Amino acid sequence: MDRTSLADFLRRRREALQPADVGLSVGPRRRAPGLRREEVAHLTGMSVDYYARLEQARSPQPSVQMLRALARTLRLSDDETDHLYRLAGHAAPDRSASSAYVRPVLLRVIDQLEDCAAFVISDIGVVLAQNRMSRLLQGDRSGLTGVEASWTWRWFAEPETRAVPPEEQAEHSRIRVAEVRATWSRRPKDPDVIELLDALLATGEEFTELWERHEVGLRHPMTKRLIHPRVGLLEVDCETMATAEEGQSLVILSAAPGTETYGKLELLRVLGEQDVAVTK
Repeated sequence: MDRTSLADFLRRRREALQPADVGLSVGPRRRAPGLRREEVAHLTGMSVDYYARLEQARSPQPSVQMLRALARTLRLSDDETDHLYRLAGHAAPDRSASSAYVRPVLLRVIDQLEDCAAFVISDIGVVLAQNRMSRLLQGDRSGLTGVEASWTWRWFAEPETRAVPPEEQAEHSRIRVAEVRATWSRRPKDPDVIELLDALLATGEEFTELWERHEVGLRHPMTKRLIHPRVGLLEVDCETMATAEEGQSLVILSAAPGTETYGKLELLRVLGEQDVAVTK
């Protein structure tokens, strides 16, 4: 592990990013260029003290899971990610694995969709980037690492968090397991897939029984019903598109202007602005 070079690389990549690049607003007191250490720590899911020690060349060797989260937060390319792993004393990740790199143009696109919830998700259910409406509607997923970062894992491990009407949850479970099966079929030896599958099999009978059905390629509904604690039931149109990176999808949740759900999304946006104003 080359602590000095790792510290320098992390600092330079942090300073090269702007708050808007990771969906953060620019506060009036910001003077130094780039992201702050505490912002990188929060987005990565580590303590500020631990990240500070990384940049000061005083930290223990970071885990592969932590490096994966850092690469996602710092928007590293594949070559930069390989370099990060090697500086930290780990082998570069298998390039057949799903990339955590989200192209800057795609980040700009989702940020411009102000009245839609838009996010980029990996083939193991990890949200790689979200716009503001997605964070308001579905929660901020940026601070999680390992299997806990996977929406699929949370669906089965924490069923009380499912924001879907009870009568529709069984079908959603089938779809999610079928997606895991398709990903496992493409990448059966990749560590992130093995880690997720082992964790899912440990969640209990629901996943195990569905996994044994060997279903693949079930279709997502074009319209989804979601339950939000502040605005209630929403019926959103769901569009899923492949991105230029292998193993990634862009998902857009929207509602037609004039509909009840469109009004609720607008209310959610206003409530989010009020929350920000209160915290200032």
